[in-house]
Amino acid sequence: MQDIQKHPRFEEAQRHARAVRGFYTHALVYVLVNVGVAALALGTGNTRWGLGWGALGWGIGLAAHGASVFMFGGWLGPDWEQRKIRAYLERHN
Repeated sequence: MQDIQKHPRFEEAQRHARAVRGFYTHALVYVLVNVGVAALALGTGNTRWGLGWGALGWGIGLAAHGASVFMFGGWLGPDWEQRKIRAYLERHN
């Protein structure tokens, strides 16, 4: 089997894998925190503020994170980053 790090698109694949891992970590934290908040709210009987709005707002952010990783990766992806790095170095040379 050929050494995977020699593949011409290895760095791109590595960046994508890290982005996916970041999204999965974000999703896991979202679930754990919201389960904890729900348990706390239900345990204390204070469900008036404890359940909906925070989860909804954070859920919108999580959906945007997922879209940036899985749908719009090229928009602010590695090519964009490389262009910005190049532009910065050219300006500050």
